Amino acid sequence: MPSSTHSESSRSRSTSRTAGRSTRRATAPDAISLLKADHREVEGWFEEFEKARLASRKADLANKICNALKVHTSIEEEIFYPAFLEATGDKDTHHEAEVEHAGAKNLIKQIEASSPDDDYFDAKVKVLSESIKHHVKEEEQRGGMFSEAKQSGMDLQTLGEQMKARKDELTRQNR
Repeated sequence: MPSSTHSESSRSRSTSRTAGRSTRRATAPDAISLLKADHREVEGWFEEFEKARLASRKADLANKICNALKVHTSIEEEIFYPAFLEATGDKDTHHEAEVEHAGAKNLIKQIEASSPDDDYFDAKVKVLSESIKHHVKEEEQRGGMFSEAKQSGMDLQTLGEQMKARKDELTRQNR
């Protein structure tokens, strides 16, 4: 009798864990959805920055933008871009994205090293915004990186789960 109870109890725990896993998998965003959500969030902050008048608000928004972009570029470079290159073999698109990231990272460092008191602060944030808009357009447009990724058969769900976990880790580190 005790072995039957033990067996049922084990099955119940196992079923619970499996159900939890499938629920997480079903609710975790795929890689492209996660990246697009990041794009929209940062676009919103850039818009708020353009309207902001108080130096403290500008500083806060610039900080949010820079931190979000550092995390975003990391998960793309560490997880998405290598998978994209392996699946598609498209070195040109991959390399262009990496070079665009390098430019953004340079501006991010300059913004983080300055403040709204710097005469060039707003200009740096504006140029970063324009650079990111261009980069997002390249990734999201028809025939762009995301379309190519979808057509390649990449496992976007698994990549999304990996990217979400890494994003959460990096976000915790940046606090």
